[in-house]
Amino acid sequence: MKTLFEYVIFPGFLFSAFAGLTAGWLDRKVSARIQWRKGPPWHQNFTDIVKLFYKETIFPEGARATFLIAPYAGLLAAILVATILGNSVILPSKTFIGDLIVVLYLLLVPAIALIIGASSSANPFASVGASREMKLVLGYELPFILAVVTAIIKSGGAIKLGSIITYQMANGPVISSYSGMLAFIAAILCMQAKLCLVPFDMSDAEQELMGGALIEYSGPMLAVFKLTRAVLLYALPLFLIMLFWAKDLSPLALMGKYIALLAIIILIKNTNPRLRIDQALRFFWGPVAAVAFLALVLAILGK
Repeated sequence: MKTLFEYVIFPGFLFSAFAGLTAGWLDRKVSARIQWRKGPPWHQNFTDIVKLFYKETIFPEGARATFLIAPYAGLLAAILVATILGNSVILPSKTFIGDLIVVLYLLLVPAIALIIGASSSANPFASVGASREMKLVLGYELPFILAVVTAIIKSGGAIKLGSIITYQMANGPVISSYSGMLAFIAAILCMQAKLCLVPFDMSDAEQELMGGALIEYSGPMLAVFKLTRAVLLYALPLFLIMLFWAKDLSPLALMGKYIALLAIIILIKNTNPRLRIDQALRFFWGPVAAVAFLALVLAILGK
């Protein structure tokens, strides 16, 4: 019963979806103010999800069964990540060996689910979106892994999230070192791409592809994709805080750090144009990978 509560209520689905949708509203509100607009009311994201669940699901002609399965696979992976991270913050001593590796694998599933679902829809725009998402994953995953490995090295070689948190509480945050700061910067840029936010939203690109990978999705399945992204908007910043900035994880400190990362996400989103997919690949395999690799070398050298 306790496990069911953890996955469904707190710190799992309902809590992470609420936090992510609220963060998404803050993003929309701040972006609107920057553009001299009023922005949506606080409940708009929640209203949109409820409305989508009441709409009809349209199954495109020629689509395969994976078109229906993919959204739920992505949401399930995001919920598992949110639950593992939440439990690690609440009770660092109760985490299991290798949970960091499990989280890294699970964070790939939403992107893979989007690729599979779009590829199954038999729509040319969705296929282009899936192709872009696939290339983007190949671009950001290398520097992201290098950044995570840097955090592992700086935390005494721990691959348990609880051990990484405990180490930072005793010895100071990873971000306070040169290598930790560089890895943190690289991880933030990769996080922006994982969240499919500007300037790395080329797989959706409403102005070019009319929604791209999500063009054929409607009703509850589109709502599930939006919920997945909301959960990731909560889970990914929390993941970076745990890896690099876990000296103090009291509720107020954690909220302040999360808001700081959310502010960075919104700043990047509102000050950059969308990149082409080839530009994004060169960016991640070039400067971002170089920064992440430099951080790894400095971590090995103890800097």
